[in-house]
Amino acid sequence: MANTSSNNENQFERVIRLLEEQLAHSNQQNQELSKKLDHSLKQNEALSQQLRHLTKLLYGSKTEKSRYNSLEGQASLFDDDPSFNDSEHTEEQSQQTLSYTVVRTIKKKKRNDSLRNDIEVEEIHYYPENALCDCCQGQMIEIGSTIVREEAVFIPAITKKVQHIEHALECKDCKGDSFKKAQIKRGKAPQPAIQRSIASPSVLAKVIYDKFAQYLPLYRQVKEWERYGLNTNDKNLSNWVIRASHDWLLPIYERMKDLMMNKSLLHIDETYGQILNRSDGKSGQTNAYNWVSRSVPCQGPQITLFHSALSRARYVLEGFIKGFSGTIICDGYSAYGKLEGVTFANCWAHNRRYWLKAEGKNGRIGVSYCDELYRLERQFKHLSPSKRRKKRQKYSKPIVDKFFEWVETSPFYGKSALAKAAEYSLNREDGLRAFLNDGRIEIDNNPAENAIRPNVLGRKNWLFSVSEAGAKANAICLSIAETAKNNGVDFYEYVKKLLTDLPNLDIHQNPEILDQYLPWSKMIQVECSK
Repeated sequence: MANTSSNNENQFERVIRLLEEQLAHSNQQNQELSKKLDHSLKQNEALSQQLRHLTKLLYGSKTEKSRYNSLEGQASLFDDDPSFNDSEHTEEQSQQTLSYTVVRTIKKKKRNDSLRNDIEVEEIHYYPENALCDCCQGQMIEIGSTIVREEAVFIPAITKKVQHIEHALECKDCKGDSFKKAQIKRGKAPQPAIQRSIASPSVLAKVIYDKFAQYLPLYRQVKEWERYGLNTNDKNLSNWVIRASHDWLLPIYERMKDLMMNKSLLHIDETYGQILNRSDGKSGQTNAYNWVSRSVPCQGPQITLFHSALSRARYVLEGFIKGFSGTIICDGYSAYGKLEGVTFANCWAHNRRYWLKAEGKNGRIGVSYCDELYRLERQFKHLSPSKRRKKRQKYSKPIVDKFFEWVETSPFYGKSALAKAAEYSLNREDGLRAFLNDGRIEIDNNPAENAIRPNVLGRKNWLFSVSEAGAKANAICLSIAETAKNNGVDFYEYVKKLLTDLPNLDIHQNPEILDQYLPWSKMIQVECSK
């Protein structure tokens, strides 16, 4: 009996141990499944956020105005109004929307308000056919007149052929004297912008102006030139633009670049383009890039320069800013970094966009920090750099410190929009703080983004460049166009003067002459001002 009882106890113990082992294994499996479930839920939430973001990009409003300014769950009265759905300038997008009422005095607009005061006026007078009185047949006299309407009349441009004829003169007395040399003088016509070409400076300037100020592709200009009496084709127009840019606009471009590289602050951005015939052997569908650099107003005349390249790699940036030493204001692209003699200030507008993409309370908090900084920047906008720095140190720095403390202590993990926003902010903390220590540095890179828009508009119209030479000519012409606009110079008149004067000046032996033809020089300001 004792042995039987002992055997039963041993069997019970083995069963208990087996059950305990099974229970432990089940608990371990439950923990692993719980972890997998948590991971799946987080991944599902991240994918849901991404789906909501992509849906918003596809169907939602394209503005960056904060949706957090309205009550949760309450729709905007303006969501269905197309006038409120247009994309805004980044400077406006990065600001908090304030509602207020403006009382305006209604002023009736007259039709002739649309015509400039310096437009030529032509008067057409209408008199009665018979100036005799129907009653007594006496001569009637004028007692007044009335302007019954004013209208704009368009006179189409004309093209004319100009023949440059050099005349030779000879002295008859010296010719008749056998002891004297014959004396002959010959008139000298000015050098053309392009040798053996029918294109005058005015035609070249018109072609360049229409493409880079009106964004009209060359193939669409051909029909217009035919109306004016000049039969040509888009290949001729393209060659004209390339030759004129390389021979006469490039020296101005390079002189402006030398002056820009001597500055200590630059805004830089880049955007994609397309070049069909690439020297690197890649397909024409591969993205090429246009880089833009813009100086700041506090360092003299504003300069905007474009640079065409096949790549977005760092070596392109290094070549573009060769010789520059100072601070570059840019977005968070990885090529901006670790350049000798260069520090980087990052853009709060880009940072704000990451928090704007995030959903919920934390996204709202991140955007509110950014909006508070922009509210202060609007107040400091017209201060001198030194005063603006002091104001930023006093008012903006505590907000920035509080923002980064909040990001560091918040549990934002995984691949959610919140985690990406937090990672973006923390990885660029030094660059985002740079504006606090220098009043000349802008809080964002909006000046460069605004400067690159003409390239984007052009890309939508002329679509691509056939060759790298054409892409380089585009960059040169866009640089001249935007710098002229920045300095209040009429782009058409400016290009026409450059193409008229520079071929007849020794600019290669005496490059200092180019300083007289920069957009901010006194001569250009007088002769080519808008």
